[in-house]
Amino acid sequence: MRRLLIILSAVIALVSCREEQLSSDPSLNLTFSRDTVAFDTVFTSVGTSTIRLMVYNRNRNALLIQRIWTDNSSAFMVNVDGENDLSRLTDIQLNGGDSLFVFIKAHIDPLKVNNPVLIEDNLHFAFNDKTQSVHLEAIGQDVHLIKSAERYTLRNNCTFNDDKPYLIYDTVAVQGKLTLKAGARLFFHDKAAIIAYGGVDAVGSLDKPIVLKGDRVDDLFDNVPYAYVAGMWSGVYLFDLKGTGTKSYRLEYVDILSANVGLYVYSEKETSLPALSLLNSRIHNHAVYGLVLYNTNATVANTELSNAASYCAYLEGGTHRFVHSTIASYFNSTDVRIQSTSRQDVAAVYINNLSKEAQPTHASFHNCIVSGVRGNNLLVATPFEQYYTDTITGCYLKADSLNIPKATHNIYWQKEDSALFVNMYYKYQQYIYYDFRLAEHSPARGIGQTQAAQAYPTDRLGHKRNIDKPDAGCYDWSL
Repeated sequence: MRRLLIILSAVIALVSCREEQLSSDPSLNLTFSRDTVAFDTVFTSVGTSTIRLMVYNRNRNALLIQRIWTDNSSAFMVNVDGENDLSRLTDIQLNGGDSLFVFIKAHIDPLKVNNPVLIEDNLHFAFNDKTQSVHLEAIGQDVHLIKSAERYTLRNNCTFNDDKPYLIYDTVAVQGKLTLKAGARLFFHDKAAIIAYGGVDAVGSLDKPIVLKGDRVDDLFDNVPYAYVAGMWSGVYLFDLKGTGTKSYRLEYVDILSANVGLYVYSEKETSLPALSLLNSRIHNHAVYGLVLYNTNATVANTELSNAASYCAYLEGGTHRFVHSTIASYFNSTDVRIQSTSRQDVAAVYINNLSKEAQPTHASFHNCIVSGVRGNNLLVATPFEQYYTDTITGCYLKADSLNIPKATHNIYWQKEDSALFVNMYYKYQQYIYYDFRLAEHSPARGIGQTQAAQAYPTDRLGHKRNIDKPDAGCYDWSL
């Protein structure tokens, strides 16, 4: 037994000596987990999250790294195994089969230009009379920063321009008119919102849409950007309170993405309801509701309302007219767990005509698509369905058949329909994200009514519609 222990100790000693033996062979190399550390948009004066770089010595013997440095360390902060002072990183022994943890952040000072600027650097590792490097790069972008100690900013009239993005750390409340110019980009920090107590004029264009989204432009983990995670900010709220007068809200080519609530329109008035015009827009991926209309008259056309954990559209009080819109409820239909909330088993559209507090609800749908993972995605809550007088026609509805007089020329389907859209799932390993354009053989093609299509001769992406046989939804099929 003693002899066995002596032999075992000798073997261990030999192995230990072999592992710690330094090699000066210049043909040996380090291996890196990535050859480029790239940060997407980096807002100046605001630090980024950390990207991890692994440095491996896959050789049998140890290597002595004499020095680690960057060409210009002003934009990138590097931490190697807990040390962030690169001048102290000398003569580091990396044993065979061992690795180093390198953590990198980017922090860019204001550039004093409106356009984004590519910032580059290199991280070098010197050993055995050779140098290996990893490229560092980031897109620096100056911003208009809105931030206050009170986490709340109140303005009378407010205009957001398109010269450079707005980074909004705090909720912005606007008492007067809120104006968003074509091409305006608003990035909201966690829990931030925009509240309008007056009118709204937000008119973008196909080439210069207005975009409102969270300020996390990095990745949750590989292949999964934070842009795909709902609830990154609070949302857009339009309030018409008693005594403030009738409001008008005009939103065209506006994308509202990944908040708690996409667009919430609320009025306390019993008469003279505010008017919302929502055209050519996209309200997508929200942790609670997509669109809420309470005591509001609204026209929603050529618009995509998609993927909310609860209702994509909740309608209570007022007259709402939906034309050539796609309402798709496939929240969390994915092979990766990224959402902090689970999808509720509710319809994509809920029409509440039972409320005693709001005005009667009138909601019509012309040449629309209402679909989702649920069997019944259009719920009309009304005292007597047979007396509901609003029109639902030329639509593709994954829903129960409607027993209302003016529900005509619709297609009803309750089972899974994989041919409806280009893609109704998020598959992160294949880089496939939701795409609610029509599939080539979609059953929603050519089922719309001509009269409704005449007012909207092009779809949300500017494609010309076949007015004689229009496709349902906001996207007309095209090659």
